[in-house]
Amino acid sequence: MREVFQQELREVQDRLVEIAELVAISIEKATTAFNESDVSLAEEVIAEDPRIDQAAAALDELAITILARQQPVARDLRIVVSALRISASLERMGDLSTHISQLARYRFPDKVVPKSLRSTFAEMGALDVEIARKLTALLRSEDVQMAEEIRNEDDKIDALHLSVFDKVLGEKWKGEAVDTVDATLASRYHERFADHAVAIAKMVQYLATGDWVPEKASV
Repeated sequence: MREVFQQELREVQDRLVEIAELVAISIEKATTAFNESDVSLAEEVIAEDPRIDQAAAALDELAITILARQQPVARDLRIVVSALRISASLERMGDLSTHISQLARYRFPDKVVPKSLRSTFAEMGALDVEIARKLTALLRSEDVQMAEEIRNEDDKIDALHLSVFDKVLGEKWKGEAVDTVDATLASRYHERFADHAVAIAKMVQYLATGDWVPEKASV
């Protein structure tokens, strides 16, 4: 029975990695669609989101079955419960990729944000893509150093997120109301994507070391 249980735990980890890979592909396509006003790519992201949702739901069912049948305790219990939380965060990250793509679709053939903000969003998108790739590697390897790298990348996104608000609220901002709304939403989507990755990284770090990293102050 113990061998079967360990095999099931490995399957949980493998499925988390698979979902993270789908999310990484999703955010990469979404940021390209957003920055290049590529409506075809945006439609791909939107159409593929149910695949992430279904994979997350299937993982949740597996985890619940393990809880009911194996009744794990101590670290094994934490692993299964954490898998449920990680699955939820990954599913939400897929949703955020979809939201970014929807903005690109709605504003096509125009770009979503004015020229003055495009380099900022290109940088935010690149950081989100890098975070998603590192998150996949983290879930595969449980390398705690990678968890720290994700947190550091998130700090950069937070700074860019604040810079967007400074820009759209500044006296020199010439954008129309729709530009302000779109820029604010897009910035929030990028920032929340990274926040979910950090939450996952903290859970993996805790499982690997037993040390819980305190929450950062929200901004």
